[in-house]
Amino acid sequence: MPIATIGRTFRFESAHFLPKVPESHRCRNLHGHNYRVEIVLRGEIDERGFVKDFGEVDAAVTPLIAQVDHKLLNEVPGLTNPTAEIIARWFLDHLAAAVRVTVWENNDCWAEVSR
Repeated sequence: MPIATIGRTFRFESAHFLPKVPESHRCRNLHGHNYRVEIVLRGEIDERGFVKDFGEVDAAVTPLIAQVDHKLLNEVPGLTNPTAEIIARWFLDHLAAAVRVTVWENNDCWAEVSR
């Protein structure tokens, strides 16, 4: 049976600062981003014709988005040093079905983690 890949993109807005960079680094200061998160799943197509129903993906991801949207990410458990890489890993760690997560901080900068 062939393997299919699906993806769903979500957005959230949050503030953060990076406590582990030098004092002179601009990201040490509190600032915000309009984040975009892509969740990717792979698998066989089931009897319904889905790898996973997008409604099921939404049900799994929406509570995570609620934890980070319009929040100070440094205060979210697991995100005390919220780099794009760590944010992507946080989503991947919370989504057993996901095989890849990409987080964009803006249109030009992104990080991706995968299993």
